[in-house]
Amino acid sequence: MKKDIQEKGAIIQRDKETYAVAPHIPGGITNPATLRKIADVAEKYGAQALKLTSAQRIAIVGLPEEKLDEIWEELGEKPGAAIGLCVRSVKICPGTTFCKRGQQDSVTVGLEMDEKYHGLQLPWKFKMGVSGCINDCAEGCIKDVALIGTPKGWNVMVGGNGGGQARLSYKLLEHVPTDEEALAVVDHIIQWFKAKDRKCRLGKFIDEMGIDAFRDELLQDFKP
Repeated sequence: MKKDIQEKGAIIQRDKETYAVAPHIPGGITNPATLRKIADVAEKYGAQALKLTSAQRIAIVGLPEEKLDEIWEELGEKPGAAIGLCVRSVKICPGTTFCKRGQQDSVTVGLEMDEKYHGLQLPWKFKMGVSGCINDCAEGCIKDVALIGTPKGWNVMVGGNGGGQARLSYKLLEHVPTDEEALAVVDHIIQWFKAKDRKCRLGKFIDEMGIDAFRDELLQDFKP
């Protein structure tokens, strides 16, 4: 039986014959030329559909396995990390770059996180979000790690996830004043999770420890 092909970023479809691929579009921010290229490739190789994904990518659905290498060559883009034990995505809202409600620069901070962490191998799958205000359009409430903007800086959220055992994230820190300090906290959490080498979502880990014990252990020697 055919399976996902992780090295080609290809996900087997319901028919057990064709695949979907999703070029990486950091933060869902792109340009008309890239959209035209995706559309041209989809048309040329007889894709069944183009699907906008929850990770702010465009999945090209229903592609033949023998054409996957050609498709990636023509796309000229990196695969989105839609499968595997890694940082799957960094979801980003428009923030102060575009949105009238933005209170922090989620686009700049989120793209920096995407550049550093997207596809990073970890003990288990890991999702992140960056929202420019408490409306939380990047859905940090169900991400392993998220930053949510406030007038005084960033709230750092941890331990959320969707799925069959959904969890809302916990507030780890409130009003972290600068982008640099918030990014340092994010990096510390990721390195801590990597070092623990547990095969579970961060939220399950936190539920076992309790948020207070997690906060104490994580931050006991940390200085941003």
